[in-house]
Amino acid sequence: MPIKSIEVGRYLVSPMTKPHVDGGYSASVSIRSGRGMASIDRVMRFVPSFPNRRDALRYAADEGTAWARCH
Repeated sequence: MPIKSIEVGRYLVSPMTKPHVDGGYSASVSIRSGRGMASIDRVMRFVPSFPNRRDALRYAADEGTAWARCH
């Protein structure tokens, strides 16, 4: 499953995953705004552990887009 960035207004939301040693996955998301020297990149890491990569990506995408819509 390829990771796709999502445009939400002026933000670019990029969900990410990291595999755990036990086989689970953690989720995080990068939220970027601006261009060049004026760009800002926020990274949020989430506590829940997920049984598979797809669930972790979905969670990160949902959380990131919700944040971008509120700001």
